Amino acid sequence: MRFTRAELESYRDVEVPDLIGPGCNLLFVGINPGLWTAATGAHFARPGNRFYPALLAAGIIDRSIDPTAGMSDADRDHLIERGVGITNLAVRATAKADELTDKELTVGAERLRGVVRDARPKVVAVAGITAYRTAFRERAAKKGRQSGDLEGATLWLVPNPSGLNAHETVTTLAASYREAAIEAGIVEV
Repeated sequence: MRFTRAELESYRDVEVPDLIGPGCNLLFVGINPGLWTAATGAHFARPGNRFYPALLAAGIIDRSIDPTAGMSDADRDHLIERGVGITNLAVRATAKADELTDKELTVGAERLRGVVRDARPKVVAVAGITAYRTAFRERAAKKGRQSGDLEGATLWLVPNPSGLNAHETVTTLAASYREAAIEAGIVEV
């Protein structure tokens, strides 16, 4: 599937529904939907995004998922059956995360608290350390397990899988995601 720039731009500000089922143990939190995600309705759908390859390499999922043309019901069901959910800090789609305002991120932090209270995951993994720092006003936050929780869930900060985060690889992403998944009980040591 291919989109023209104009087609993608028509999805600016669109909201993408959360993917959270019953029994969510590990909730991944992106920064916000990209335009490709909004166009397909599938989280982390942009071609070349390393999220699903990293989940596979980490053992969080046991088969490949390619959401570039949208996510199949079978793929959604697989994530839910594995106890994996996906949401975002900010809900509106943009071409780049840096188009978001600090206020949108802080409002998103409050929205996320509500999502976590409702879904009650064991672990929340925020994939966007800089966005987390802004949203939660914790400028010194570092990658890894945090000392505090988020509405009762263990909190992890993990690298964002976007290709713009060039110093990360599928292997390094998988290692970070695996640590959070072990704590969530999705992956064994």
